[in-house]
Amino acid sequence: MTGEPIDRTGSARSHTRAALEALIAEATVDCYDDSECVTGFLTMIQEHLALPFCTTVLGVEVTVAGVGLTADCIAVVCRRGTSRQRIPILDLPLPTPPPEGADWIEAYRNWCGR
Repeated sequence: MTGEPIDRTGSARSHTRAALEALIAEATVDCYDDSECVTGFLTMIQEHLALPFCTTVLGVEVTVAGVGLTADCIAVVCRRGTSRQRIPILDLPLPTPPPEGADWIEAYRNWCGR
């Protein structure tokens, strides 16, 4: 860790590059390949992301009720009434203010864009 305080409010704008790098390092410690890194991020997101929370997907309010791993990516389970849909976490628009722990999503997004 850099010694720099990490803002855990989840605001993407509040994260410095060093803070995101610290989260990435924490999630990927002891990982040997990208698959293990994704599992590391999944674990951190599951441990720290406050669920459920509401957000808007394609103009419709949904409840984000869970996080899991698909064959391709980390995905969230969005719920509206009795309907459920998984969407990649990289495509998830976060509400303002973002939920507690959303900083791990931002770190994952940065890691994926490396």
